[in-house]
Amino acid sequence: MGRLAGGGLAAAVAGALVHRHRRRAPTAVPGPRCGRWEVVTVAGRPEEVLPPGCPPEPLHRLGDAVELSARPAPGGRGTELAARLPGGPTMLPGLAAHLVGDDPGRFLRQALRETQQLVETGEVLRADRSPLERPAAG
Repeated sequence: MGRLAGGGLAAAVAGALVHRHRRRAPTAVPGPRCGRWEVVTVAGRPEEVLPPGCPPEPLHRLGDAVELSARPAPGGRGTELAARLPGGPTMLPGLAAHLVGDDPGRFLRQALRETQQLVETGEVLRADRSPLERPAAG
């Protein structure tokens, strides 16, 4: 009898938790991540990383489509360079947008990475081609 009562109690608790979870679930699907700040830490002072009126080339290409911010990183570790797309929902949210190439956030993240590389090394680094893609040695 103790086993049966314990099993019934466990089922009742599990049912209450499921019911409680359902009440807390959002009723609307969250929108795209527009307006979210993307941040990279770059070696250098804020005025070197993001000169006033003249952003580095990868971010300059995006023009007025992005908001930029630079501030000292915690612990004196350089500069936090932040950028975001100020609104305007994408056609497809999340993973679907990424898979079909309609994700403006991807271009923003790429521009931030390229800016970080350009400021720290003086060039945008490119991965070497695999041996299968290289032309045959003559």
